[in-house]
Formats: sequence, structure tokens, C-alpha cells
Amino acid sequence: MKASQPTLGALLRALRSRNSWTLKEMSEHSGIPISTLSKVEHDRLTLTYDKLLQLSQRLNIRMSELFAENDAGAEPPITARRSLGDLDHAVRVNTRNYDYYYLCTELRRKRMIPLITRIRSKSAEEFGELIHHPGEEFIYVVSGRIVVHSEFYDPVALEEGQSIYLDSTMGHAYVTGKDCEEAVVLAVCSSAEDGLMDSLLNLHGDDVEYETARA
Repeated sequence: MKASQPTLGALLRALRSRNSWTLKEMSEHSGIPISTLSKVEHDRLTLTYDKLLQLSQRLNIRMSELFAENDAGAEPPITARRSLGDLDHAVRVNTRNYDYYYLCTELRRKRMIPLITRIRSKSAEEFGELIHHPGEEFIYVVSGRIVVHSEFYDPVALEEGQSIYLDSTMGHAYVTGKDCEEAVVLAVCSSAEDGLMDSLLNLHGDDVEYETARA
């Protein structure tokens, strides 16, 4: 059986070994505390978006590498892979319209990107310009109600337990439905093109707030 793709911890260990750094030296180069790096290397802790961005910038690593996407070389067969996801270990990205929780980020070369999204905007006007990115996406309403705005269709309301599948290259936006302060949806994004994670991260732009990773 083939080994699964490296986790973020394995990636950081390999990077540290390649540079012949101790944990202390890695900490000095990255600005991440030694204790945090140790937990990440042993796959006991993930990092929030701001920490991954910090690693990317200070260590000159592509952001998508840290999100376990786009490994170089031929794609090996995928055999018996699995990942357990929960909000405590998700990579959290908070924006004006949404709070994103990226799940199962330790898996590399995923064909799908799963995430939980909290939706706060109450109208298309409040949301602003429609967003679009490569691929397709599936949205399932976990709680609350939402209205889906899209470039080529009239707005459609979805209640708890309902779902929608759409072309993500089409401009789209999700806002809360009538009398709903906040909605929670499960989203799964997929694309045949490389670089989907980079495209999703670029959507956030500068409109981002960060949370501290759990120790």
C-alpha cells in the first residue's frame, strides 16, 4: 500500500531538515514559537491562515504548498486515505461576509476542498461584488436559511436541509435569508484545474481577520 501524502507537520520537518535547522532556528526564521512548531511537526496542531501566510512569506514557500495542494511531480495512486475534520483543527479565515473553516488541510493533492462557512451578509448590496473562481461547488444549508445570488439566474432561497450545485466560474454570492441573522453551510469545492486552493485564498484579499490556532 502506498503511503499517504505528507502532512503539514511532515512538510515542515522536511524543510527544517533540508536547511539543517534546529526547532529554535526554524522559530527564528519563521517567527512561529518553538512550542507551536513542535506540535505542528507532530501533527497535534494546525495553523490559522495568518500563520500559514507568515510561514509562506518568511520561508519563501508557496501558500498552496502549506494548504497541502499542488505537489510537484507525478500524482501517485491514492489508496485508503482519510482525514477527520472538526472546527477546532480547521484553518480559519474570517472576512466581512463569511467566516471560513477549511477542513482536512493535512491531506495533500485533494480533489475536493471541504469547508464550513458562516454567512452574515443580509443582502446582495451588503455583500458587494459577486465572486467567482475555477471549478464547481456544492452547498448544503446546515442551519438557518440563505439566498443564493448568481450572475445568470434569479435569486433562489434555500432552507435548512436544502442544497445547490453550481458552476463556480459564474459570479455568485450567499447571503442570509429573511429574518435570519446567521446561516451555516457545508461547502465542497472542486476543480479539474490546478491551483484551486490558491484561487480560493486570493478571493479573501485584504478583507481578512484572523484567529489564533488552538494549542
